[in-house]
Amino acid sequence: MTSFIRKRTANAKDDILSGLTVALALVPEAVAFAFVAGVDPLVGLYAAFMIGLITSVFGGRPGMISGATGALAVVMVALVAKGNAMGMEGENLGLYYLFATVILMGIIQMLAGFFKLGKFVRLIPHPVMMGFVNGLAIVIFLSQLGMFQHVENGERVWMQGAQLFIMLGLVALTMIIMLGLPKLNKKLPEALIGIVVVSAIVILGNLDVATVGSFIRDGGGEGLKGGLPVFQADIFNKIPLTWETLKFIGPYALILAAIGLIESLMTLNLIDDLTDTRGNSNKECLAQGGANIVTGLFGGMGGCAMIGQSIINIKSGGRTRLSGIVAALALLAFILFASGLIEQVPIAALVGVMFMVVIGTFAWSSFRIINKIPKSDLFVLVLVSALTVIFDLAIAVFAGVIVSALVFSWENAKRIRARKRFKDDGTLIYEIWGPLFFGSISAFNGKFDPKNDPDKIEIDFVESRISDHSALEAIFNLVEKYEAEGKQIKLKHLSTDCKILLYKSSPKFKEVIIEDIDDPRYHLAADPEKFTKGLFEY
Repeated sequence: MTSFIRKRTANAKDDILSGLTVALALVPEAVAFAFVAGVDPLVGLYAAFMIGLITSVFGGRPGMISGATGALAVVMVALVAKGNAMGMEGENLGLYYLFATVILMGIIQMLAGFFKLGKFVRLIPHPVMMGFVNGLAIVIFLSQLGMFQHVENGERVWMQGAQLFIMLGLVALTMIIMLGLPKLNKKLPEALIGIVVVSAIVILGNLDVATVGSFIRDGGGEGLKGGLPVFQADIFNKIPLTWETLKFIGPYALILAAIGLIESLMTLNLIDDLTDTRGNSNKECLAQGGANIVTGLFGGMGGCAMIGQSIINIKSGGRTRLSGIVAALALLAFILFASGLIEQVPIAALVGVMFMVVIGTFAWSSFRIINKIPKSDLFVLVLVSALTVIFDLAIAVFAGVIVSALVFSWENAKRIRARKRFKDDGTLIYEIWGPLFFGSISAFNGKFDPKNDPDKIEIDFVESRISDHSALEAIFNLVEKYEAEGKQIKLKHLSTDCKILLYKSSPKFKEVIIEDIDDPRYHLAADPEKFTKGLFEY
């Protein structure tokens, strides 16, 4: 029992300190995303607390941080605006439509986990992953540029003069601390130390700079202070449970669920690579879905994994579920008890932390491999990066996977080969190499000459693989062409599943397909027991 407890608490100090760092960085992020979505800052903060806590406890990836994200907020803004337009002025109906949509989004995500769809993230190629992290690094960087603005005469304008230089100096100081501190002492949390030092300089020096509090007030909020999340019973009173409502929120819920799962699962894979461990994608889908259902019921805007905060956590030493739990509970404590102190934290310190996240997130190795990878992979990498910045993560990943699949199909379509040889009795044998599927059908058909070939033909598929229905149809048509010319055709080494399908399509294949084959290669490949026995015999 003692060893069990010691094992679980070995990283407790790092987890607690990294959790506090993440909680500080979560505040302006959640507030900013709430403003993007067009809702009150507390709606974003509650989402960060509830989703962060639930996914940390039940999720499939210890150390990963979840909360309100910009990728979801940009979709929510249209939903909230349309929802408000459907109600009376001041009724704030869009907020309740948002809660209902987040609940439906969570249900969809839980269904994805229940049906084990999380495994399909393995289909995402590496160039898409690199494009994803590069694009996301650029998005995080661009999102921080807005912090270099301030409100003047009711409008946001860029900082100038001394105000800009002080901001830049504080950002640079935070980054220098984060870069230099690990060289002096690797056990200290550099991000948290950077935030504390810069905050102390601002407070003691009485510097006039943007803080978390001024950021909230500039956005139209009243402050960080709030209470515990409250069950939103008005959702079911203000929104009719009708088919029309489902048609309105359904598409938004589906898009949000897809974006949330893709960003979460890709972040999970990235954290897996950083920590040399493996998370559970289906468990993460269930946790994300459950978290979104709860946050929708209790007044949050929904969310998913946050790559920036997750990397801050990992880089600060967070490895277990404790780090995420501490981050969520600390965020709630800030809202309930320490709002005054957190509002004094300078935005510059948090921007410096996020700039370091950008540096750590971007796959700088992509520049070194430009001339070493296929041009198609380079195109996919750049495409995904650009689409992530221009549109959103879901569109970028879908486009990257589709382009990669098309390139793969095109390249494999060119690999179909056929070698001719004759038997002593004059039978012409076609030996087929390469995958036979929809993309290679045209090249496959071009290998044969039914009119001029001899009367007896054998087609040997021992080095080929029949991959889809198009391939089966091509074989069926080829047999018909030779038989129409009055010639005898035989097929050898077809896989069991292929033979079953051909037998179903026409009884004549019982005569065309050769079952009794005297070929050691074929029997070893087809019979695992013989293959194993053969290994031990040698």
